Amino acid sequence: MKCRNEAERYAPDELLNIIKNTFKKLGRVPARRELLKGVDKACIRFFGSWNNAVLAAGLVPNRSHNNRMYKRVNARALDGHLCDSISELLIDNWLYKNDISHKKDAHYPGTHHKADWTIIIKKQKIFVEYFGLANDSPRYDRAIIKEKKKLCDKHKISLISIYSKDLYPKNFLDDNLKEKFKKVI
Repeated sequence: MKCRNEAERYAPDELLNIIKNTFKKLGRVPARRELLKGVDKACIRFFGSWNNAVLAAGLVPNRSHNNRMYKRVNARALDGHLCDSISELLIDNWLYKNDISHKKDAHYPGTHHKADWTIIIKKQKIFVEYFGLANDSPRYDRAIIKEKKKLCDKHKISLISIYSKDLYPKNFLDDNLKEKFKKVI
């Protein structure tokens, strides 16, 4: 009943204003998890889905509701790297702002797989992966994540794994990434 009570404290116009104001603040359509607790549930209650609420606010949703996978959005990071998603952009910009030298799209040895980023610290190669689809796609969890972790173990490459929960809500991004990279910075 608690969630329903949180949803009832918002009127539809208030919800649309929250979405629009968050869009203006971020410069992009917010993810559900970036809003205050209860806002997403209220949007679903009044509009039927998060995507419907975003559409009612006059914006285009980030997610494809049918296949639950994020749409690719090519975005250029502050250092010029081309990123496949807003989440990758946030990570790349964080690396840049924290003076962590990094390269995009390094190949895993002997495979077609690529790491999102490579960092070299004291002659040690570290792969950085953003597993943004973890828990959204069972195939991705089984095949891609496990395969990349095995390859890192096999080739003695350190791996820093980043998940959506490490980035969102965005106000925890800096602390979470500092914890992940504490051996590097």
